[in-house]
Amino acid sequence: MNQTLRTLKRSAAAGVVVLAAVSLQPASAAAVAPEPIVGGTRAAEGEFPFMVRLSMGCGGSLYAEDIVLTAAHCVSGSGNDTSITATAGSVDLQGPKAVKVTSTKVLQAPGYDGTGKDWALIKLSKPLSFPTLKTATTTAYDSGTFTVAGWGATSENGGQQRYLRKATVPFVSDAKCEESYGSDLTPGDEICAGNVAQGGVDSCQGDSGGPMFRKDDAGAWIQVGIVSWGQGCAEPGYPGVYTQVSTFAEDIRTAAATL
Repeated sequence: MNQTLRTLKRSAAAGVVVLAAVSLQPASAAAVAPEPIVGGTRAAEGEFPFMVRLSMGCGGSLYAEDIVLTAAHCVSGSGNDTSITATAGSVDLQGPKAVKVTSTKVLQAPGYDGTGKDWALIKLSKPLSFPTLKTATTTAYDSGTFTVAGWGATSENGGQQRYLRKATVPFVSDAKCEESYGSDLTPGDEICAGNVAQGGVDSCQGDSGGPMFRKDDAGAWIQVGIVSWGQGCAEPGYPGVYTQVSTFAEDIRTAAATL
């Protein structure tokens, strides 16, 4: 898979499903509109209170009450940026409970060049009083079955959704994922998930930057991935590729402390 495909993957701007399409445009103009979850169902109000929708067409999660964790390809770089609007607090983006807050700064993963390291942080102008999502700091939870959620398209090249959708996807080993993507996969930086044999369930365009998560040993949600890229949406033989959060947990923590 070439970088052009990655750029289209999970952004609403292309037909390629780069779970978190790599946007080469400024955050203020990023046409990243990844499709909603494919093969999923509508999430219940309050089910995933840490979910955030970003105005450039990506998803994200509340890392802290005033910091959103998303994908590096959803933004154009680091620095002051007041152009992004984050919507949270409701599964309905147009509902009365939805809260909108603007950004103040963006911090893109240092050294990000379109391959691996697909994470970024967005500082909000004021805190959101919603639960945050814990991030995995070890690989202990990088297996099993995961949940993905987003407002992206429900089919490849489909439109963005008003209501949050969710789906479950099984872990796919690096070895199995490399059978699909070869050297385009960056083991260690990325983790794969999806039904390789049958397809049918996946994150899609517009879901980029959103979390892939599961329950930890205490029964709490913990984030293990960030929607990054993939071949199309829910195609047999091609699982979704996600940023492996545990790999970058310390980098993310250190970066968040500077915002």
